[in-house]
Amino acid sequence: MKVAIIGYGKMGHAVEAVLAARGHETALVVDADNAGDICAEKMKGIDVAIEFTTPDTAFDNITRAMRAGVPVVSGTTAWLDRFDEAAKVCRECDSALFYSSNYSVGMNIFFKVNAMLARMMNGYPQYDVTIEEVHHTAKKDTPSGTAVTLAEGVLAGIDRKSRWVSHTTTVPEELEVIGIRRSVVPGTHTVTWESPVDSIRIEHTAKGRESLALGAVLAAEFLAGKKGVFGMDDMMKF
Repeated sequence: MKVAIIGYGKMGHAVEAVLAARGHETALVVDADNAGDICAEKMKGIDVAIEFTTPDTAFDNITRAMRAGVPVVSGTTAWLDRFDEAAKVCRECDSALFYSSNYSVGMNIFFKVNAMLARMMNGYPQYDVTIEEVHHTAKKDTPSGTAVTLAEGVLAGIDRKSRWVSHTTTVPEELEVIGIRRSVVPGTHTVTWESPVDSIRIEHTAKGRESLALGAVLAAEFLAGKKGVFGMDDMMKF
């Protein structure tokens, strides 16, 4: 595949390395100083774009690429208030869009374990639940998109929580989701179920960005020849 990397920070560099290892060509690199290259002329011959940018620029980057005739794999979080608009552009352009808040295969298994456990715990109201995530200080959104996905999985499974909040809380129907920023931690997400007599904890710890980059490249390979909006469930076939 010929791939455009949109966003050439640490994730963009990690994606570039995985592309090379899997025999793909990085045909275009777009960063803040050449954002105008997301156009039909510059992206001619590109099979797919992999986008890791910022919440403020993601929507424009994604939709411009699709309008230029290039399907997009996006891993930017905290822009999903405009996701439905992006999906509409995808359909209008007869293009393809793949989105995940986290491309790690292990984390997506963790998402499923988390949702399954929440459904099991619905019948045991003596357990309260909290979520904590720890990331490196360069992480722009707090809580992370991954933590929000975990929170949504919990909320879908239990009746006693109606919303998540990003601060400590004693309101029974609120799910506490706390984000911590510390040094160079790649990412740790912990879901804790606490009762008066015991606790249950599940945790995923990333060891680096390589798992995220690999998942994004796998998503790009999956997207080949497809039209529509996809996510990790489609690729991993849970």
